[in-house]
Amino acid sequence: MDLHTVTDVVRRPSDRPGEAWCDGDAWLAGGTWLFSVPQPDVRRLVDITTLGWDALVAGDAGLEIGATCTIRELYALEPPGDWLAGPLLATSCEAFLASFKVWNSATVGGNICMSLPAGPMITLTVALEATYTLWNADGSERTVDAVDFVTGDHRNILAPGDILRRIDIPVSALRKRHTHRRFTLTQLGRSTIFLIATQSPGTDDFLLTLTAGTTRPVRLSFDSMPDADALRHSIDDLPADVWFDDPNGTPDHRRHLAKHFAEEIRSELAPGELS
Repeated sequence: MDLHTVTDVVRRPSDRPGEAWCDGDAWLAGGTWLFSVPQPDVRRLVDITTLGWDALVAGDAGLEIGATCTIRELYALEPPGDWLAGPLLATSCEAFLASFKVWNSATVGGNICMSLPAGPMITLTVALEATYTLWNADGSERTVDAVDFVTGDHRNILAPGDILRRIDIPVSALRKRHTHRRFTLTQLGRSTIFLIATQSPGTDDFLLTLTAGTTRPVRLSFDSMPDADALRHSIDDLPADVWFDDPNGTPDHRRHLAKHFAEEIRSELAPGELS
């Protein structure tokens, strides 16, 4: 789509572009959403892909993902063998309702900052206990837990001029056992609900992340495996307004799916089920 209100494109911004932020600016990375709908308030595009951030850095501490890393780059990563949760990287990429053309342009950071309920990069990073490094418009930076970043449908904690710089997934989470469930109305459709659970090897802990069916990511943490009733009650106790309502599912439908899939997941990760 042509953005006919744009009068300027900053091709080579400064290393800290937020300090020059103005009303009417928009960050340009993949642009797959930016160019898909009218943007009447946008006057200037600031291209952050020219800043040269590393896409992926795998090391002893875990995985560092640059915000401008494309979905294709993340999907192509071959995780180390001891990263038991490594397959979730590809699984979450496959949860995109997008063509290969979009995969080549869309970025991990862009999907997170869109903050839509069905954003699979949100699901992935919350489930794997990631932290986000944010660059504030005043030049300072802060680190936040991924679960605290999205506050609602298309809402997050970024202020004008702030930017998501990096996502860090700790190796402790990458070495966890995992399972997931995802429901869509059609085979390649938008996620109605997406759940990921992880468990530390040799322990009975249980971390369950719910997204797509909720307006913000929900992470339920248990020091030991809950029984079926306790898990069901933890989902029933979520605030009513956390459940998302759109043509892909009503809040009641999504709550039902969450409890159904959560019990499947609990049974799968229960002691003795997995080696």
